[in-house]
Amino acid sequence: MMTKRDGGGAAPEIFDYVIVGGGSAGCVLANRLSEGGANRVLLLEAGPHDRLLSIRMPAAFVRVLGSRRTWLYGTEPEPGAKGRSLHVPQGRTLGGGSSVNAMVYIRGDAADYDGWRDLGCRGWGFDEVLPFFRKAEGNARLAGRFHGTEGPLRVTDTPYRHPLSAAFVRAAQEDGARYNHDFNGESQIGIGFYQVTAFDGERGSTARTYLRPAERRANLTVRTDALATRILFTDKRAEGVAYRDARGRMVEVKAAGEIILTAGALATPKLLMLSGVGPADHLKAHGIALVQALEGVGGNYQDHLEVPVIGRTREAISLLGADRGFRALAHGLQWLLFRSGLLTSNLVESGGFWDLDGDGRADLQFHVLPLIVGDIDRAPLPGHGISLNPCFLAPKSRGRIQLRSARADDPPHFHGHYLEREEDVATLIAGVRIARRLLKAPSLARLVDCELLPGGNIAEDAGALGDYVRSYAKTVYHPAGTCRMGEDAGAVVDPELRVRGLTGLRIADASIMPVLPRGNTNAPTIMIAERAADFIARSPGGE
Repeated sequence: MMTKRDGGGAAPEIFDYVIVGGGSAGCVLANRLSEGGANRVLLLEAGPHDRLLSIRMPAAFVRVLGSRRTWLYGTEPEPGAKGRSLHVPQGRTLGGGSSVNAMVYIRGDAADYDGWRDLGCRGWGFDEVLPFFRKAEGNARLAGRFHGTEGPLRVTDTPYRHPLSAAFVRAAQEDGARYNHDFNGESQIGIGFYQVTAFDGERGSTARTYLRPAERRANLTVRTDALATRILFTDKRAEGVAYRDARGRMVEVKAAGEIILTAGALATPKLLMLSGVGPADHLKAHGIALVQALEGVGGNYQDHLEVPVIGRTREAISLLGADRGFRALAHGLQWLLFRSGLLTSNLVESGGFWDLDGDGRADLQFHVLPLIVGDIDRAPLPGHGISLNPCFLAPKSRGRIQLRSARADDPPHFHGHYLEREEDVATLIAGVRIARRLLKAPSLARLVDCELLPGGNIAEDAGALGDYVRSYAKTVYHPAGTCRMGEDAGAVVDPELRVRGLTGLRIADASIMPVLPRGNTNAPTIMIAERAADFIARSPGGE
């Protein structure tokens, strides 16, 4: 446990701001709120520190998934996915998702944020959020209207590009897709190589880029292995947080200013409900005293799903075996000595965006990996190959997070209601058809011997492909929306991220998104945290 001041004694410690959740957003806020030295800031993180070689080494992030540095959440059996329970791992370490993800830097479409504004989120149109994306961003190649170059979050081109990743980019162009050198510029549509949150051969998580420089400040306290169990209220004001420390002791801390929840789209609504904020009947069923009835807490759950299309390569050219034997030793030494080579790869080096209906907005995103991959509960098929993973970007299905019990240690009970809307299935079917076609384009056909999944025995008709989608679709670990922002009765936070009906409490993570952006969610979450810091600076105390 890292701390500059220990708890204990009869009276709780008092801070100006208490941030619950040391992930992508929490690290941003810890930095911004402690700037200038005037505010006493406490950051609580339920998991351990992030100083781990497999976090620093970009290509090793798959080793972290399923470890003690991730929460391994699972849905209830999903009828739309053949009764399967889908797994949604989330970061459980400093940096959160930015410490365990594939580092892809995507903001989403400009129209996504205009859509938020039109849903009642005043001040969240693209022109209004763009300055905060730019404030965060330190882009090594791009500048101009769409990009920042001086921000803490380092954004770079992929330093290593596998031949299979490059073959995909060529194959997609042969199939008619246009090359796009900047997915965060004028348009997302097209294919190319992703930019990543990494630099100098290492991952550039928010723990590294925002928190490390701030940890030297005397007014910032960071505590890991500190599981928040309850928000403490006096009437309608959030005044403190109860948490369990690394030794199992219960500790209470007070906030003279505000408490900011940044625990993520699964943990944030759970903590609210444990604290008496949420659907009244649900809380009553668990014997939890009601502080504020907010029916929207836990609702509006959204996530991106993808489905694999896998080709076996003619030669042993994929990344299979790169982590074993002499090859692993050679790659490891190159990274340790020079911070270069294969281990600087984020694995998801290439991909792109497809507009299926011609409206100018992407419906599908491809995540391409130069090896055969499985899932947390499904081993990859043997041998060398390439994985093309089409992902739908505008899911129509909505789920709900609920409490399993009134115990903080119990995981939430939730249904994603995945694939219960036929439009979602149809979009993934279209993605599978595109991926199958790309495997036969000249640049990939020269390298790929056959299609392993869905496999030649699966016909092109919608019935067969729909059955395949329901059997193999997996989440992309982008849960969002469970404490959505707005001004209507179902919203949980207002456009300045204050929890409705309460004072001294804000939420600043992916749970506030009314609708998922069209792409990876780490960059938008960082933007939300930057906005929250600005709101707090202009309205301290959350009044």
